[in-house]
Amino acid sequence: MLLLAALAAAPAPGPADLVLLSARVWTGDASRPEVQALAVRGGRIVAAGTDAEVRPYRGPKTAVIDGKGRRVVPGFIDAHTHMAMGGFNLLAVDLRFAKDEAEFTRRLGEFARGKPAGVWLTDGAWDHEQWRPARLPTRALLDPVTGDRPTCLSRTDGHMMVCNSVVLRRAGITRDTPDPPGGVIVRDSAGEPTGVLKDAAMDAVWTVRPPRTRAELREALRTALKHAARFGVTSVQDLSGFDDLAVYEELRSGKELTARVNFRPSLSQWQKARDLRTAMRQDEWLRIGGVKGFVDGALGSSTALFFEPYTQDPSTRGVYAAEAIPLAQLEERVAGADAAGLQVEVHAIGDRANAEILDVFDRVSRKNGARDRRFRVEHAQHLRPGEIARFAALGVIPSMQPYHAIDDGRWAEGRIGRERCRGTYAFRALLDAKARLAFGSDWDVAPISPLAGIYAAATRRTVDGRNPGGWFPEQKITVAEALRAYTAAAAYAAFEENEKGTLAPGRLADFVVLSRDPLSVPAAEIEAIAVDQTVVGGRTVYTRR
Repeated sequence: MLLLAALAAAPAPGPADLVLLSARVWTGDASRPEVQALAVRGGRIVAAGTDAEVRPYRGPKTAVIDGKGRRVVPGFIDAHTHMAMGGFNLLAVDLRFAKDEAEFTRRLGEFARGKPAGVWLTDGAWDHEQWRPARLPTRALLDPVTGDRPTCLSRTDGHMMVCNSVVLRRAGITRDTPDPPGGVIVRDSAGEPTGVLKDAAMDAVWTVRPPRTRAELREALRTALKHAARFGVTSVQDLSGFDDLAVYEELRSGKELTARVNFRPSLSQWQKARDLRTAMRQDEWLRIGGVKGFVDGALGSSTALFFEPYTQDPSTRGVYAAEAIPLAQLEERVAGADAAGLQVEVHAIGDRANAEILDVFDRVSRKNGARDRRFRVEHAQHLRPGEIARFAALGVIPSMQPYHAIDDGRWAEGRIGRERCRGTYAFRALLDAKARLAFGSDWDVAPISPLAGIYAAATRRTVDGRNPGGWFPEQKITVAEALRAYTAAAAYAAFEENEKGTLAPGRLADFVVLSRDPLSVPAAEIEAIAVDQTVVGGRTVYTRR
């Protein structure tokens, strides 16, 4: 009987397509957490073990990677990306690191001079919190250098933009235009629009801005995929629109995908997502994984929804933003999508937004009956202690982006005070409460690099250097815990734990070779580690030169 069992467990004969030898492989697999070598055939791992165990899989045509003792980890899974937006920002004017208003205008002017008259200038990813004093840009910074080119530049968080006068005229935004539900038109002391539009107020621009062409989307996604490979990202859970999905299908047909895409369109279009999921081919490269909704806005634009007023602006507690629908209507959408078998994730940043979406998830679960649904809260940024415990109790996944903690930590206390910030990106408390913590980047809002995210989660050292011991250091987690949140836990968050996130026979052959070992170097040095090689399905898609 033992012989028969051994024969049944043996892999199929024949050489591997690829072998990795002489490495230090962190598998994420509890049954064999560390191995030296891997063998890959047909895009999947067929053996994981010592060099001696794997060498027999080497044939005359087998590709060989010499690990040279380097650390190898499962391919990083980014649980929250906006790939097209990231690609467009890579192709646009780079305003992210403009240190002040003068540099903002200079960079924009240099970029604009190279563009034809009348062309739209978009994206940009500016961050006014880097300026001293930190104040919002206005159309007065744009108008002198953009001329007749319509210009609408998004802040890094995507929840507000600044437009020039050309765009305001085309969108019909004047001093008499009321704030739309779920949005804010920022005005000067005389009541005139400054050019800054928050959340639903941006919709007026979308109605007059030409849609992206198929060719533009294709270029943006190709650019984004190349960028992701450089940082070891082998799978993305992409929160985008159906136009992007059509381009992804083209790229899959042409075998151009270098990362696996779990696509997640808007909750408002859940019926279309349901129907397309049935109609289109779902495979390990491209699938519709769920739908995403919104409760509120963002802390940076003071539109995240809180129980108490903002410290710097007591006139507001935030808004129900983005989709600008009543909470009851949001709940109807959640219930409908869930009943259709779609996984539902909802953006919630403020403490009230998080409390209310957990209530919604609880009610929908009771209404639709028990099943493994894995509701998700995207960001889960500001939590009261009671909500932290509810994530595990309700089986809701906190899908979080650790780099935000060290970025927002520069200025968050100015928005809501120190006491409320104690529950900001509460990684340690959520893990201790037994919640399933999944990590992503929210790229292009933050860098896509998972190593930067792991550094952030393990150190919580803000990017301004003012918190060398960590911003609210009690919320730090270990490097291994952060690594798991970017691999096995991120796979679980998308119902993909049987395919990826760990390196074991039968799993997809997605792995990353690192220049140094994040598990052994001081956590403060992790940010400097480079990706030497990214392998997806046994195919090398990036090699550091």
